[in-house]
Amino acid sequence: MAFDSLTDKLQNVFKKLRSKGMLTEDDVNEAMKEVKRALLEADVNFKVVKQFIKSVSARAVGEEVLKGLNPGQMVIKIVKEEMDKLMGSEVTEIKLLPSNEITVIMMCGLQGAGKTTTVAKLAGQYKNKGRRPLLVACDVYRPAAIKQLEINGEKVGVPVFTMGDGHKPVNIAKAAIEHAEKNGNNILFIDTAGRLHVDEEMMNELAEIKANITVNYTILTVDAMTGQDAVNVATAFNDKIGIDGVILTKLDGDTRGGAALSIKAVTGKPILYAGMGEKLTDLEMFYPDRMASRILGMGDVESLIEKAQAAIDEEKAIEMEQKLRKASFDFNDFLEQMEQMEKMGGMGDILKMLPGFSGNKQLQNIDIDDNAMNMPRAIILSMTPKERSNPEIINPSRKKRIANGAGVDISDVNKLLKQFEQSKKMMKQMSGMMGGKKRGGFKLPFGF
Repeated sequence: MAFDSLTDKLQNVFKKLRSKGMLTEDDVNEAMKEVKRALLEADVNFKVVKQFIKSVSARAVGEEVLKGLNPGQMVIKIVKEEMDKLMGSEVTEIKLLPSNEITVIMMCGLQGAGKTTTVAKLAGQYKNKGRRPLLVACDVYRPAAIKQLEINGEKVGVPVFTMGDGHKPVNIAKAAIEHAEKNGNNILFIDTAGRLHVDEEMMNELAEIKANITVNYTILTVDAMTGQDAVNVATAFNDKIGIDGVILTKLDGDTRGGAALSIKAVTGKPILYAGMGEKLTDLEMFYPDRMASRILGMGDVESLIEKAQAAIDEEKAIEMEQKLRKASFDFNDFLEQMEQMEKMGGMGDILKMLPGFSGNKQLQNIDIDDNAMNMPRAIILSMTPKERSNPEIINPSRKKRIANGAGVDISDVNKLLKQFEQSKKMMKQMSGMMGGKKRGGFKLPFGF
């Protein structure tokens, strides 16, 4: 994640604070110097860092904190609360017009920020919420931009309105509204052209669209990997045309993460969503308190549960639990569980959301290969439906055919079959030890 380096540094500061039974004002000041250094190295805006440290210090050196029962923990709590405030305190949702009216959202940003992919991600989410979105292709300059939007639109099941590259974007936008009125679309996402840098022509084009149609939201897409440049871009767009919110892309990448901690404080505009991957489902609503928890190494259980609820069908989960108890699950069930795990982002992403993961060096050093399931998947897909349902019928000749189909050795097939049988035995033993009692609560998909 973007904040891994910052998280490690802050965890070290907190470890020192927790180790002290009592804190002095000097202890707090020394800790704040380290926090300041860590934030600046993460490319957080200097003025933002200065105000943040000032706010934390003013609260942390009070008598109530320093003489409290657990002063170190209280200082950490203050850091968390001030970081929440820095990023906006509360989640900001896009307020749509009633479903019988058309909400127009204009997406803008520089080239390379992932705008065209992000607009399709967003449209897909609103389609799943019951809206009838329409993607509007107004990038008439970048080669293949329209085609890219059409491909992404098809993937998320959202229609794309295009007039090709021979018309002015403002005329395309006007025609799209007429099209939406005739076809019952109630939310328009206008994909505007990006540039390599902020320029007058780009701003004039966006201003012209806003002057000729009613734009309900102007949303800027910025690349989190550009750090302070992302904040400068957001400031420029806000000053020139006015923006209503920001979507940060590539927040899953190896970046310093300063943009997420600076944009709201510098521009006054909220971060609406965070792009956490390349898949068209990898777009998360931005919760400042949850993001602060992740940055501080406290995990993000709420988002993990939401991911699980979105990925796992409740009826199937109950059915799977019954199969596990009876040890009657088969390779079809295993395939289904792998798909659910992938929908949640893979084991690496899941572990990062658990409290204590960031501060545990032993866990962090575990090599989690989310591609490790590719071989078992290939082997299972090389089986016939009958073999998947009844693995016991897989004899040596069948193993040879399966291995050839999957492009692996017979030993790999034998290994998977052995692990499968061991898992079934283990589940049967566990079910017996539990006395058949029902368990409730949140469960992650099983694996071998």
